[in-house]
Amino acid sequence: DLTLTADDDKQLRQLTELIKEEASGFTGWGRLGKLLMKIGQFDKAEELYNALLEHASKDTDRAFFYHQLGRLKSEQGKYEEAAKLLETSLEIDQTSTPEDNAELSITYGNMSSVYYQQGNYLKALEFSMKSLGIKKKTLPPNHPDFAITYSTIGLLYSAMGNYTTAIEFHEKSLKIQEITLPPNHPNVAIAFSNMGQIYQKMGQYSKALECYEKDLEIKKKGLPVDHPNFAITFANIGQVYVKAGDYSKALEFLEKALVIRQKSLPPTHPLIKVAMCNVDYVKKML
Repeated sequence: DLTLTADDDKQLRQLTELIKEEASGFTGWGRLGKLLMKIGQFDKAEELYNALLEHASKDTDRAFFYHQLGRLKSEQGKYEEAAKLLETSLEIDQTSTPEDNAELSITYGNMSSVYYQQGNYLKALEFSMKSLGIKKKTLPPNHPDFAITYSTIGLLYSAMGNYTTAIEFHEKSLKIQEITLPPNHPNVAIAFSNMGQIYQKMGQYSKALECYEKDLEIKKKGLPVDHPNFAITFANIGQVYVKAGDYSKALEFLEKALVIRQKSLPPTHPLIKVAMCNVDYVKKML
Protein backbone atom coordinates (compact mmCIF):
# COMPACT_ATOMS: atom_id res chain seq x y z
CA ASP A 1 0.00 0.00 0.00
CA LEU A 2 1.46 3.35 -1.04
CA THR A 3 0.65 6.65 0.64
CA LEU A 4 1.09 9.91 -1.27
CA THR A 5 3.46 12.42 0.24
CA ALA A 6 4.24 16.09 -0.38
CA ASP A 7 7.28 18.35 -0.71
CA ASP A 8 6.95 19.37 2.95
CA ASP A 9 7.09 15.75 4.16
CA LYS A 10 9.71 15.61 6.96
CA GLN A 11 11.14 12.18 6.12
CA LEU A 12 11.34 12.97 2.41
CA ARG A 13 13.10 16.26 3.17
CA GLN A 14 15.63 14.52 5.45
CA LEU A 15 16.34 11.89 2.79
CA THR A 16 16.76 14.52 0.08
CA GLU A 17 19.19 16.51 2.23
CA LEU A 18 21.18 13.35 2.99
CA ILE A 19 21.45 12.45 -0.71
CA LYS A 20 22.59 16.01 -1.46
CA GLU A 21 25.24 15.76 1.24
CA GLU A 22 26.49 12.38 0.04
CA ALA A 23 26.75 13.68 -3.53
CA SER A 24 28.41 16.95 -2.52
CA GLY A 25 31.30 18.38 -4.53
CA PHE A 26 32.85 21.68 -5.49
CA THR A 27 31.62 21.41 -9.12
CA GLY A 28 28.74 19.79 -10.94
CA TRP A 29 31.19 17.38 -12.59
CA GLY A 30 32.58 16.39 -9.19
CA ARG A 31 29.09 15.69 -7.90
CA LEU A 32 28.26 13.68 -11.02
CA GLY A 33 31.34 11.51 -10.48
CA LYS A 34 30.31 10.78 -6.89
CA LEU A 35 26.80 9.90 -8.01
CA LEU A 36 28.10 7.55 -10.73
CA MET A 37 30.20 5.75 -8.11
CA LYS A 38 27.25 5.60 -5.74
CA ILE A 39 25.13 3.74 -8.31
CA GLY A 40 27.98 1.44 -9.37
CA GLN A 41 28.72 3.02 -12.77
CA PHE A 42 32.47 2.66 -12.21
CA ASP A 43 33.58 2.71 -15.86
CA LYS A 44 31.72 5.95 -16.54
CA ALA A 45 33.01 7.48 -13.30
CA GLU A 46 36.61 6.53 -14.19
CA GLU A 47 36.24 8.00 -17.67
CA LEU A 48 34.88 11.23 -16.19
CA TYR A 49 37.58 11.57 -13.50
CA ASN A 50 40.40 10.87 -15.97
CA ALA A 51 39.03 13.57 -18.28
CA LEU A 52 38.75 16.03 -15.38
CA LEU A 53 42.26 15.14 -14.22
CA GLU A 54 43.68 15.83 -17.67
CA HIS A 55 42.27 19.36 -17.64
CA ALA A 56 42.81 20.13 -13.93
CA SER A 57 44.78 23.33 -13.32
CA LYS A 58 44.93 23.36 -9.48
CA ASP A 59 46.69 20.98 -7.09
CA THR A 60 43.56 20.70 -4.94
CA ASP A 61 41.57 19.55 -7.97
CA ARG A 62 44.22 17.02 -9.01
CA ALA A 63 44.42 15.63 -5.47
CA PHE A 64 40.63 15.22 -5.37
CA PHE A 65 40.45 13.43 -8.75
CA TYR A 66 43.30 11.04 -7.83
CA HIS A 67 41.54 10.40 -4.52
CA GLN A 68 38.25 9.57 -6.25
CA LEU A 69 39.99 7.28 -8.74
CA GLY A 70 41.62 5.52 -5.79
CA ARG A 71 38.26 5.04 -4.09
CA LEU A 72 36.84 3.76 -7.37
CA LYS A 73 39.60 1.13 -7.74
CA SER A 74 39.08 0.10 -4.12
CA GLU A 75 35.36 -0.46 -4.78
CA GLN A 76 36.35 -2.70 -7.69
CA GLY A 77 38.72 -4.73 -5.50
CA LYS A 78 41.83 -3.45 -7.32
CA TYR A 79 43.65 -2.57 -4.11
CA GLU A 80 47.20 -2.15 -5.44
CA GLU A 81 46.02 0.38 -8.03
CA ALA A 82 43.87 2.06 -5.37
CA ALA A 83 46.83 2.43 -2.99
CA LYS A 84 49.02 4.04 -5.70
CA LEU A 85 46.32 6.53 -6.67
CA LEU A 86 45.57 7.46 -3.06
CA GLU A 87 49.28 7.88 -2.34
CA THR A 88 49.54 10.26 -5.31
CA SER A 89 46.57 12.23 -3.96
CA LEU A 90 48.22 12.32 -0.52
CA GLU A 91 51.56 13.55 -1.93
CA ILE A 92 49.81 16.46 -3.68
CA ASP A 93 47.74 17.32 -0.59
CA GLN A 94 50.78 17.26 1.70
CA THR A 95 52.50 19.92 -0.39
CA SER A 96 49.47 22.19 -0.71
CA THR A 97 47.40 21.84 2.49
CA PRO A 98 48.05 22.09 6.26
CA GLU A 99 48.88 18.87 8.15
CA ASP A 100 45.57 18.95 10.06
CA ASN A 101 43.39 19.51 7.00
CA ALA A 102 40.15 17.50 7.07
CA GLU A 103 40.72 16.30 3.49
CA LEU A 104 43.93 14.56 4.61
CA SER A 105 41.93 12.73 7.28
CA ILE A 106 39.58 11.34 4.62
CA THR A 107 42.51 10.21 2.44
CA TYR A 108 44.21 8.54 5.43
CA GLY A 109 40.96 6.73 6.21
CA ASN A 110 40.57 5.44 2.66
CA MET A 111 44.20 4.33 2.53
CA SER A 112 43.66 2.45 5.78
CA SER A 113 40.71 0.66 4.20
CA VAL A 114 42.76 -0.35 1.14
CA TYR A 115 45.64 -1.74 3.23
CA TYR A 116 43.14 -3.59 5.43
CA GLN A 117 41.70 -5.31 2.36
CA GLN A 118 45.25 -6.29 1.35
CA GLY A 119 45.87 -7.81 4.80
CA ASN A 120 48.52 -5.22 5.69
CA TYR A 121 47.04 -4.46 9.11
CA LEU A 122 50.00 -2.54 10.56
CA LYS A 123 50.04 -0.13 7.61
CA ALA A 124 46.25 0.19 7.81
CA LEU A 125 46.47 0.96 11.53
CA GLU A 126 49.13 3.60 10.90
CA PHE A 127 46.84 5.50 8.51
CA SER A 128 43.77 5.09 10.74
CA MET A 129 45.69 6.61 13.64
CA LYS A 130 46.75 9.53 11.43
CA SER A 131 43.12 10.06 10.43
CA LEU A 132 42.07 9.91 14.10
CA GLY A 133 44.74 12.45 15.07
CA ILE A 134 43.40 15.02 12.58
CA LYS A 135 39.79 14.41 13.64
CA LYS A 136 40.71 15.03 17.28
CA LYS A 137 42.09 18.44 16.25
CA THR A 138 39.24 19.47 13.95
CA LEU A 139 36.00 17.84 15.16
CA PRO A 140 33.92 17.87 18.37
CA PRO A 141 34.50 14.71 20.48
CA ASN A 142 31.13 13.08 19.70
CA HIS A 143 31.14 13.74 15.96
CA PRO A 144 29.76 10.75 13.96
CA ASP A 145 33.01 10.47 11.95
CA PHE A 146 34.79 9.29 15.10
CA ALA A 147 32.50 6.24 15.24
CA ILE A 148 33.69 5.12 11.78
CA THR A 149 37.38 5.53 12.66
CA TYR A 150 37.04 3.84 16.07
CA SER A 151 35.21 0.92 14.45
CA THR A 152 37.91 0.55 11.78
CA ILE A 153 40.65 0.57 14.41
CA GLY A 154 38.70 -2.03 16.39
CA LEU A 155 38.50 -4.29 13.33
CA LEU A 156 42.24 -3.91 12.75
CA TYR A 157 43.17 -4.82 16.32
CA SER A 158 40.82 -7.80 16.10
CA ALA A 159 42.48 -8.95 12.87
CA MET A 160 45.85 -8.74 14.64
CA GLY A 161 44.57 -10.78 17.59
CA ASN A 162 44.54 -7.93 20.11
CA TYR A 163 40.95 -8.48 21.19
CA THR A 164 40.98 -6.44 24.41
CA THR A 165 42.04 -3.27 22.59
CA ALA A 166 39.62 -4.08 19.74
CA ILE A 167 36.71 -4.16 22.21
CA GLU A 168 37.80 -0.81 23.69
CA PHE A 169 37.60 0.89 20.29
CA HIS A 170 34.31 -0.78 19.32
CA GLU A 171 32.81 0.42 22.62
CA LYS A 172 33.98 3.97 21.84
CA SER A 173 32.35 3.68 18.41
CA LEU A 174 29.11 2.32 19.86
CA LYS A 175 28.95 5.06 22.49
CA ILE A 176 29.08 7.78 19.81
CA GLN A 177 26.56 5.97 17.60
CA GLU A 178 24.10 5.70 20.49
CA ILE A 179 24.38 9.49 20.94
CA THR A 180 24.23 10.50 17.28
CA LEU A 181 22.01 7.83 15.66
CA PRO A 182 18.45 6.59 16.25
CA PRO A 183 18.49 3.46 18.46
CA ASN A 184 17.27 1.24 15.59
CA HIS A 185 19.83 2.45 13.04
CA PRO A 186 21.53 -0.41 11.09
CA ASN A 187 24.99 0.89 12.05
CA VAL A 188 24.19 0.28 15.72
CA ALA A 189 23.30 -3.32 14.86
CA ILE A 190 26.63 -3.69 13.01
CA ALA A 191 28.49 -2.34 16.06
CA PHE A 192 26.91 -4.97 18.31
CA SER A 193 27.67 -7.67 15.72
CA ASN A 194 31.34 -6.63 15.54
CA MET A 195 31.65 -6.76 19.32
CA GLY A 196 29.89 -10.12 19.44
CA GLN A 197 32.39 -11.62 17.02
CA ILE A 198 35.32 -10.43 19.14
CA TYR A 199 33.82 -11.76 22.38
CA GLN A 200 33.23 -15.05 20.56
CA LYS A 201 36.92 -15.22 19.56
CA MET A 202 37.85 -14.49 23.20
CA GLY A 203 35.68 -17.40 24.35
CA GLN A 204 33.34 -15.09 26.28
CA TYR A 205 30.19 -16.68 24.89
CA SER A 206 27.65 -15.09 27.23
CA LYS A 207 28.86 -11.59 26.25
CA ALA A 208 28.94 -12.59 22.58
CA LEU A 209 25.38 -13.87 22.79
CA GLU A 210 24.25 -10.66 24.51
CA CYS A 211 25.70 -8.57 21.66
CA TYR A 212 24.19 -10.77 18.94
CA GLU A 213 20.76 -10.63 20.60
CA LYS A 214 20.92 -6.81 20.61
CA ASP A 215 21.92 -6.94 16.95
CA LEU A 216 18.93 -9.22 16.25
CA GLU A 217 16.53 -7.00 18.21
CA ILE A 218 17.44 -3.94 16.13
CA LYS A 219 17.10 -5.86 12.84
CA LYS A 220 13.67 -7.16 13.81
CA LYS A 221 12.45 -3.57 14.15
CA GLY A 222 13.83 -2.36 10.83
CA LEU A 223 13.97 -5.27 8.37
CA PRO A 224 11.51 -7.77 6.85
CA VAL A 225 11.62 -11.18 8.53
CA ASP A 226 13.34 -12.92 5.59
CA HIS A 227 15.98 -10.24 4.96
CA PRO A 228 19.41 -11.81 4.13
CA ASN A 229 21.07 -9.91 7.00
CA PHE A 230 19.15 -12.06 9.47
CA ALA A 231 21.05 -15.12 8.19
CA ILE A 232 24.33 -13.59 9.38
CA THR A 233 22.99 -12.96 12.88
CA PHE A 234 21.27 -16.35 13.15
CA ALA A 235 24.49 -18.07 12.04
CA ASN A 236 26.52 -16.10 14.60
CA ILE A 237 24.13 -17.00 17.41
CA GLY A 238 24.11 -20.64 16.28
CA GLN A 239 27.91 -20.79 16.36
CA VAL A 240 27.98 -19.39 19.91
CA TYR A 241 25.62 -22.15 21.04
CA VAL A 242 27.85 -24.71 19.26
CA LYS A 243 30.89 -23.44 21.17
CA ALA A 244 28.88 -23.52 24.40
CA GLY A 245 27.80 -27.12 23.69
CA ASP A 246 24.07 -26.33 23.49
CA TYR A 247 23.46 -28.18 20.20
CA SER A 248 19.65 -28.14 20.24
CA LYS A 249 19.64 -24.34 20.53
CA ALA A 250 22.41 -24.12 17.93
CA LEU A 251 20.39 -26.20 15.48
CA GLU A 252 17.37 -23.90 15.89
CA PHE A 253 19.32 -20.82 14.79
CA LEU A 254 21.50 -22.48 12.16
CA GLU A 255 18.39 -23.89 10.45
CA LYS A 256 16.87 -20.38 10.42
CA ALA A 257 20.05 -19.09 8.75
CA LEU A 258 19.90 -21.89 6.16
CA VAL A 259 16.24 -21.21 5.28
CA ILE A 260 16.88 -17.51 4.70
CA ARG A 261 19.96 -18.17 2.58
CA GLN A 262 18.07 -20.70 0.47
CA LYS A 263 15.38 -18.08 -0.18
CA SER A 264 17.68 -15.14 -0.88
CA LEU A 265 20.69 -16.69 -2.68
CA PRO A 266 21.10 -18.73 -5.87
CA PRO A 267 21.21 -22.50 -5.14
CA THR A 268 24.91 -22.79 -6.07
CA HIS A 269 26.04 -19.98 -3.75
CA PRO A 270 28.87 -21.13 -1.41
CA LEU A 271 27.16 -19.66 1.67
CA ILE A 272 24.32 -22.16 1.25
CA LYS A 273 26.83 -25.00 1.32
CA VAL A 274 28.42 -23.54 4.47
CA ALA A 275 25.01 -23.23 6.15
CA MET A 276 24.12 -26.84 5.22
CA CYS A 277 27.45 -28.12 6.58
CA ASN A 278 26.84 -26.25 9.86
CA VAL A 279 23.39 -27.81 10.23
CA ASP A 280 24.69 -31.33 9.38
CA TYR A 281 27.52 -30.98 11.91
CA VAL A 282 25.16 -30.03 14.73
CA LYS A 283 22.76 -32.84 13.85
CA LYS A 284 25.63 -35.32 14.13
CA MET A 285 26.61 -33.87 17.51
CA LEU A 286 23.02 -34.34 18.68
